[in-house]
Order: sequence, then C-alpha cells, then structure tokens
Amino acid sequence: MQILIVAPEASASGVFHTIGDAIASIPDNNDTRIAILVAPGIYREKLTLEKPYVTLLGMGESPADTVITYDDCANGEMPDGTKRGTFRSYTLFVHAHDVTLRNLTIENAAGDSKTHGQAIALYAECDRLFVDSCRLLGHQDTLFTGPLPPEEYEPGGFTGPTESAPRVNGRQYYRNCYICGDVDFIFGSATAYFEKCTLQSLRRTAGSADSDAGSASADTAEGYVTAASTPEGQEYGYVFCGCSFVSDDCPPASVYLGRPWRDYARVVLIECDLGKHIHPAGFHDWNKAQAHETVFFAEYDSQDFPGAPRNVLYTDVARYKAAASQTCLCDRAAFVRTLDEAQAAHFSKENVLSGDDGWTP
Repeated sequence: MQILIVAPEASASGVFHTIGDAIASIPDNNDTRIAILVAPGIYREKLTLEKPYVTLLGMGESPADTVITYDDCANGEMPDGTKRGTFRSYTLFVHAHDVTLRNLTIENAAGDSKTHGQAIALYAECDRLFVDSCRLLGHQDTLFTGPLPPEEYEPGGFTGPTESAPRVNGRQYYRNCYICGDVDFIFGSATAYFEKCTLQSLRRTAGSADSDAGSASADTAEGYVTAASTPEGQEYGYVFCGCSFVSDDCPPASVYLGRPWRDYARVVLIECDLGKHIHPAGFHDWNKAQAHETVFFAEYDSQDFPGAPRNVLYTDVARYKAAASQTCLCDRAAFVRTLDEAQAAHFSKENVLSGDDGWTP
C-alpha cells in the first residue's frame, strides 16, 4: 500500500499541504491501494475524489480532530449569476469505487437552511464506499447518496457533477458515524447500510426550503431524517441497524424518520432507539397519496426512549406529546410496516451489501 501524508503546515519533503494536492498526485488510472494520512487540523477545501482504492484517514484521536470544511450552498451565486443549486454545494464529492473515509469530520458550514438552502457535506456516488467513525455535519441535505433519480422535477434541478451520468446503484456502508441536519439530511437512491450510527436532528429554522422544490409543500414538522429516492425494483434502499435517532432541541413529535423523495423509497429500521422528537406516525408521505402503495417504510423492534419497553403503542399525538420519558413505541402511519424476526433477517448487513461480488467491508 502506498502512503501519502498531509499536514496543514507541511514543510518536510513528500508531505502535502492540502488534501487536494495529495489526491491530485494519484494517477487517474490508479489500481493500487493508497492511504492518505491526514494530520489533525482544519482543512478548508472543496474536494473531488474520482480515483478508486483510496482511503482518507484522519490521524487525530477522534474524528473531531481532523476537519474538512467548506460553505457552498444552494442559494449561493455562481460566477455567471445563476444559483449554485443543491448538487454543486458539496464539501467532498466521491465518485470512485472502493473508497474508505475514516476518523474524519466532513462539514458543510454554510449555516441555517432558511438563509442558505440545501448544503451538502458529503456527495457520495460510488460503489463499495466505507465510511467509518466519521462526523458528517450540515443542516439541509447533509449526506447525498447518489445516484440521482432518473428525472428532475424542475429544469436544472439536478445541475451538478453527475447530472448526465448513468444512474448506477452503488453500495455504501456507514459504521459508527455521527450525522446531523434538519431537513432530508440523508437522501438519495443508493443502497446504504448504517450500523450503530447516531442521527441527530437539529431544530429547523422556520421557513427552510424543501428539497427538490415542486414535489409538495412542507408541513409544520421540524424536520425529516431521510428522503430516499430508491428506484422501482431495487431490493434495498436505506437500512439503519442499531442506530440512535436523537435531538437536543427539537420539540416532541416534531421530526419524521423520513419521507419519499421518489415514490418507491425504501427505508428500514432494525433495533433502533428513537428519541421523543420522532413523530408517532414515524414516516411522512410528502403529500403523495400514491406513494402509500409503493414505498417500503418498515421497522423491527424499535424503541422509543432509552430504557422503554419495545412495541407498546400509543394511539394519538396528544397522548404521545404528553407522555413522560418512559413511554413507548407509538402509532405509526398506515403505510409503515412492522417486521417480524424472519422478515428483518432479510435486511442483514450481509444481504444488503454483498451484491454479486460478495463485498464484506
């Protein structure tokens, strides 16, 4: 394995000053494993990684020690006077197979979504991506798991690096990660497995823009964790296993686990812990009645609040909001499924990620 070293005040021979310089030094046709070791520090860089077999590894004691940050946003202006749009707002764009990100913070620091709109931290359109022990920080649209849906709702809505690329599904594995945001902060079409991750909902600034405007107006919810656009016929979308959905400041029953960016969205929760900010319906239909027959939103053994017994139902929002921390799983929307143990086994990490090549990250 080849080793490249990055340090914010690099002076020694062979040490890169920026992550971008290290990536640029890798041949376009790279076919060997390369590890880029990134010293602790704050790296204000907008990065594109389109070379396979690369590992970006933060060398600090924690992911917070090595930060890649930028602040582009959808409402920002391009040199030609047009709006930047969602898909050109990323901090890190990964478009290569067999990439690993480990022990890093990837941040879009644009700020609140009311003022800045969508602002992607990590734009990941790739196969066999492994994101391990990382922090992904943002507000609206923090993590995009490409590919894009086949068609945009509005002309120019997909303007960005892969708008003309073939729509090819990839597999992505997120382990022990912290991901935060307010609206649709995990969205896209990929097959993605999240294991032991913390998903923190931030209190939404009133009037935040909707993702992919034109689909339906937002309701009064504080936010949404996911907005999957799983293509019709794709076996797996998002699977969350052993994850915690938390919030410090969102009101009770004000955040949905997800809503369908496209009608065949698939999101499954396996043995996850849900904070009291999660709405008793679980998922929202984005005012798309037709999606009730096509989405696959499902849970197995969810737990509302630490220490609460599982699968005890509350039947109305008022009772749910008034309940103390010992209350339990509340009534879900009619289109949300409850899985039994055998059904849940279909969504094991091995089944979701192995594919035709037996990938075992």
